Amino acid sequence: MKPGSIEKVIIVILAVAAAAATATAVKMKTNSDKVEKTGACPETAPCECPKCGPATADAAVPGATRDAIEVIHARTSVREYADKPVPADMLTTLVKAGMAAPTAGNRQPWYFVVVTDRAMLDKLGEHPHGGMLKTAGAAIAVIGAPEEGLRGASGEMWVQDCSAATENILVAVEALGLGAVWLGVYPVPERMAAVSEALGIPEGYTPLSLISIGWPQNKPAPKDKYKPEKIYHDKWGASF
Repeated sequence: MKPGSIEKVIIVILAVAAAAATATAVKMKTNSDKVEKTGACPETAPCECPKCGPATADAAVPGATRDAIEVIHARTSVREYADKPVPADMLTTLVKAGMAAPTAGNRQPWYFVVVTDRAMLDKLGEHPHGGMLKTAGAAIAVIGAPEEGLRGASGEMWVQDCSAATENILVAVEALGLGAVWLGVYPVPERMAAVSEALGIPEGYTPLSLISIGWPQNKPAPKDKYKPEKIYHDKWGASF
């Protein structure tokens, strides 16, 4: 190679690398701006924008890498949805989040019914507080299996297990840029009977909750529920 050729090659390589870095930075900034406006990354696969983080082969659904504390405090009940379906992969992500909840004795006494059928969502919308289901893109019913949980005095812990699963789903909904609301079913007899009948839930299984899910429209601001006067230190009544 002629003298000076190596230097020319290096200069070309550096120039190409700089151009690529600039293009990537512009794309990240564009995606980040879109994330701030829509709550979801516009990429069809995980990108490397500040919200998605580094792309990996097994990365979570785009937009799901927000700080956990931020997501928890941003979560709020959403009852108005845009006319847009909820993708099946997002619903799978939500159910996986539910199944990651703590469970007494690791008994996992829960089942989940994912609903996307419009007629079924409308039927479930007959819940006394479930009008939003008639415009929701999907719903998840969290079903308890008491016989699969702990026995004896701990037999009712399936309620705690399924409640933890419900909350995990709600937090995951927020992380994905969706909106949801927890509709209580258990322990109101008429609600349990109506949901069981609609979804064909067999005897021995108890619907604990319905989660209405969709793309947020007119999302309300989260409530500040922090009340330091409800916190005690070491024993009841001692200031924290």
